[in-house]
Amino acid sequence: MKTLWKGLGTSLMMVGITVGQSIWGGGWTVYPAAAAQPLQTMTDFAAHPARESILLGLQKGFIWKYPDGRFYPDKQIVQSQFVASLVAIRGIKETAPVHELPAGHWAKGTYERAKKAGILTDIKIDPNKLLTKEEAAQLVFNAWKPYRGVKMNGYTNTGALITWGWMDPAPAGQPKFREDLPVTRGDAAKMLAYLWKDKGQLELGAKWAEEFEKSLKISNGQISGIVPKGDKNFTIRVSFVTLDNGRLGYLNGESFKVDIKKVNTIMVLSIRNNTDSSDAGIIHYQTSNLKRELKNKQFSLTN
Repeated sequence: MKTLWKGLGTSLMMVGITVGQSIWGGGWTVYPAAAAQPLQTMTDFAAHPARESILLGLQKGFIWKYPDGRFYPDKQIVQSQFVASLVAIRGIKETAPVHELPAGHWAKGTYERAKKAGILTDIKIDPNKLLTKEEAAQLVFNAWKPYRGVKMNGYTNTGALITWGWMDPAPAGQPKFREDLPVTRGDAAKMLAYLWKDKGQLELGAKWAEEFEKSLKISNGQISGIVPKGDKNFTIRVSFVTLDNGRLGYLNGESFKVDIKKVNTIMVLSIRNNTDSSDAGIIHYQTSNLKRELKNKQFSLTN
């Protein structure tokens, strides 16, 4: 199992995003330039390796095409595009001041939302900057810290994201974790698609965890509860370690009743994606009071 956190000019018409006055949050911001154009006009990525990710992003509204109806998947992505996509996926509405951009700047609204969410931590603000792998990876880890924790030590942002499977390695014959390579719009679409899917599964996991917690009871020295049924795409397990180092486990839809005196102090709820073994939530509970045990979490798909 992998365990890690894990061109065309730009001016007032940003690549793939146009500028306009937005009522949402006030001030100037960026919004999709061609969201109403049919997807079938996107002929320039039909055979591209990132095709499915691009289609997902266009359909869900977290990436955008050019006003001419094309996506240009092999063009290098700029910072403001990538930041706008991360803001869209996170669904951020609150803002924080971004003094580096003047009032009325076309990207200010998006950057203010990104700042509030911590996406811009340790990032030099430059909306038109063409992104390298390391720069894009740092933005990803910043954006996903609330969901997956901090990156594990010993890896660059690029190395961690590649090892985790959310970024492609360098071409054959080059150092696998090369950080200075450009990130294309197609590359970005693949990374962003992973984020979109991960957020979706984590939201499901949170819903099932809430359902599980509502079923929990302590009575007569026993913990009882019901493992959420979930769906066929996820394995939901509740597990205990017995005092003699044995294991008790209960799966989707099963009820349980366990003697507190016969198990360790921690009960674990784990929700695993059956497709790739990533987790949609791993929560530790104290058996004495059923409270969640908080831990400093490192960026991980598996624990």
